[in-house]
Amino acid sequence: MSTFDTILVANRGEIALRVMRTARSMGYRCVAVYSDADAGAPHCAAHAALRVGGPAPADSYLNIPALVAAARASGAGAVHPGYGFLAERADFAQACAEAGLVFIGPPPAAIEAMGNKAGAKRLMLEAGVPCVPGYQGEDQSDQRMAAEARSIGFPVMIKAAAGGGGRGMRLVDDEAAFSAALASARSEALHAFGSAQVILERAIIEARHIEIQVFADSHGNVVHMGERDCSLQRRHQKLVEESPSPAVIPQLRERMGAVAVAAARAMGYTGAGTLEFLLDGDGAFYFMEMNTRLQVEHAVTEAITGIDLVEWQLLVAAGAPLPLTQAELDARRAAGGHAIEVRLCAEDPQQDFLPQSGKVWRWSAPAGVRCDHALGDGVQVPPYYDSMLAKLVAHGRDRADALRQMRRALDECVLLGLTSNRAFLAQCLAHPVFAEGQASTGFIAQHLPAGQRGNVPATGRTLAAAGALLAWHRSQRHTRRYPDELQGWSSSQAHALPLRFTLDGSAHQAGASAAGCNAWHIASEGGAAPVRVEMTDLGGGTLRLSFDGQPAAVHVAAEGARLLFLLDGTERMLDDLGDTPPRVAGNGAADGRIAAPMNGRVIALHVREGEQVSIGQPLLALEAMKMEHNMLATRDGKVSALATALGTQVATGQLLLEITP
Repeated sequence: MSTFDTILVANRGEIALRVMRTARSMGYRCVAVYSDADAGAPHCAAHAALRVGGPAPADSYLNIPALVAAARASGAGAVHPGYGFLAERADFAQACAEAGLVFIGPPPAAIEAMGNKAGAKRLMLEAGVPCVPGYQGEDQSDQRMAAEARSIGFPVMIKAAAGGGGRGMRLVDDEAAFSAALASARSEALHAFGSAQVILERAIIEARHIEIQVFADSHGNVVHMGERDCSLQRRHQKLVEESPSPAVIPQLRERMGAVAVAAARAMGYTGAGTLEFLLDGDGAFYFMEMNTRLQVEHAVTEAITGIDLVEWQLLVAAGAPLPLTQAELDARRAAGGHAIEVRLCAEDPQQDFLPQSGKVWRWSAPAGVRCDHALGDGVQVPPYYDSMLAKLVAHGRDRADALRQMRRALDECVLLGLTSNRAFLAQCLAHPVFAEGQASTGFIAQHLPAGQRGNVPATGRTLAAAGALLAWHRSQRHTRRYPDELQGWSSSQAHALPLRFTLDGSAHQAGASAAGCNAWHIASEGGAAPVRVEMTDLGGGTLRLSFDGQPAAVHVAAEGARLLFLLDGTERMLDDLGDTPPRVAGNGAADGRIAAPMNGRVIALHVREGEQVSIGQPLLALEAMKMEHNMLATRDGKVSALATALGTQVATGQLLLEITP
């Protein structure tokens, strides 16, 4: 039996807090680590918190010597890696062992065996596990890869061999696009995982992504906890997970579970692990990879089994046997109802899920569902790490119950200050294909392409709310000057306060006439009849509005002349122009000025100053939140100014280069 009383959590954000929650409940001391970008972040509220380096992951959360040194300095006897970062790095597990630290995860040999997709597939094939047909050889030359792709047949999938999470992955529909896709996948794989090695697989179209949770101890016990359906994805990364899967019948579950247990037993596995499969329309399943760690979506399994998987990890790491048998787990799962999880991410669905960073102006988690997060008003979301901010988990007696709870939770979730996928998630869950349990990995591309992702135009009600919020916001600045009954008052009651503002970037004008305390008649442009808006401040950034007697709740946050508000399920940005001259709208790209669409680091420069370029030509690549974003030329012309350099960290809106005719 291993003995330790202090655990260093080698991670950040919501998973660090989630691990600490269980560890503390079991009596362990917890030590946090942080980068310079995370100084004072919520996960630092542990028994102790130690700095491990600069903001870039390589300098901090991927810095093995610094993490091991922090564990030693803190007196920790064990290290929990969470997920992501070093969770699936055999060299980290080995470094912990050499330092006398218990690594809360599988042994280094198991991580190494499964950490490379090519090697993992070879092992699984030897063990008789069905695998997707493809190529996982050592010859990585362009010629060999192209020949193997032709042999497999298009469409073909390129995958980074050394990692997952959708990075270094490209779907190639035909041979003409293969060379460029291969180069792009290799580049992203190298930056994300330190290895440009890739494998090829036959693309299984309209597949379901099904994974099996396994657990093993050091006493020879191996069990599975059923499946999770992770088919709803973007950029080959999961957005929605549920258990049980609507596509898995009991006989299939038994077969997949048996294969997963046999595979874990064959490699001498211990701890938590997940085997991921593709399920085709005929019920055939194929092994893709094994994640030798806790999964982001472990919470749905916890919901339907009533088990704390982190508690099991700590028990196994301490040398204890698994608390339950396979039969007991099967009985729990059969009576466990249904659970659905969504990943709330800082990203813009309308711009190909471009990662976002910045300050959280207002955060309020919904009631009635589990919410794992590390958010709060004023929290800074840095550009260096994954875009996931929180996980919402709804548990119901059946799928319809869980789905109804999740839809309500997304409506009540408030995140202002960062563009997020909240409204898009609600859109996905409301779609009839998902509601009927028919979503495959191609769901988003087929049913919610870019032009249909949460782009809700402003209505007359929205404009009336904007006008009333501006009038209310202005009145708050003068609360010490006038009593409530005199706010907006004039002797003739004919005076209308002129309002000039932009709503989501579009210019508007309106007039606000006082109609009592915190009540206004809002007259918008276009000659529409004025709308009476009454407002009650409920505190905490929540207002109750009444539009000509129709009620609505509004959540609002303000800084200076900018207000952000959530109304009718859509986040809005409102800028009070006051008496400033009208702004001239313009698209920087249209005049050849290429600006950074996000905070990020320049990881590739494809052009030089003075070079001639054509529209659509790659100019440079930015990396932010583990994603690579290519900037393309928006016109034909010459690069007249190059305002950045390789390796430079740039801010949103910063000029990168300029193209002149």
